[in-house]
Amino acid sequence: MNTGNDFNKLEELVVAGFGGQGVLSLGMTLAYAGMVEGKEISWMPSYGPEMRGGTANCITILSEKKISSPIISLFDSAIVLNQPSMDKFAPRVKPGGLLLYESGNIFKPGIRTDINIIGIPASTEALLMKNAKIMNMIILGAYLQLKPVVKIESILEALKKVLPEKYHHLLDINKQALEKGKALVMQQKEPVM
Repeated sequence: MNTGNDFNKLEELVVAGFGGQGVLSLGMTLAYAGMVEGKEISWMPSYGPEMRGGTANCITILSEKKISSPIISLFDSAIVLNQPSMDKFAPRVKPGGLLLYESGNIFKPGIRTDINIIGIPASTEALLMKNAKIMNMIILGAYLQLKPVVKIESILEALKKVLPEKYHHLLDINKQALEKGKALVMQQKEPVM
């Protein structure tokens, strides 16, 4: 399990799911956290005209060096929150990469053997924490446990910019959600990376 601070200078990530699952805000929060840490970042959202309930994804790139292009077709990591996104993006994770998925919404996870595939019950945990909207922060916490590309403190600082001020009272539950995601990964039976 990768728990050190060995970010390899470049991380190309796609986050995908239905609109309303917090896909775009997860990617944006990660990008802002990269800015907090002085990294080069790119965040490129993509969604259908129907927004909520339609498909949405974003590409977030974090780098120690200049980013040559925000448009990429293969990813170091993918966070997928629904089955259509699994079907679309699982084949596009680079060999040796990470595919992290929301296990309550995906019934046929990828079958590749050349990548690490991890399922996290983020939706169920969010409901147990009595706030369905923090599901994306639970999955982000799990991702950061597996790939510590930024510090949790930077995510919390980024949330102050991503969340409208009227929601800043929710920063504490978002921190709890990030910690819950980290704990869920650590409960995995076998090391994954």
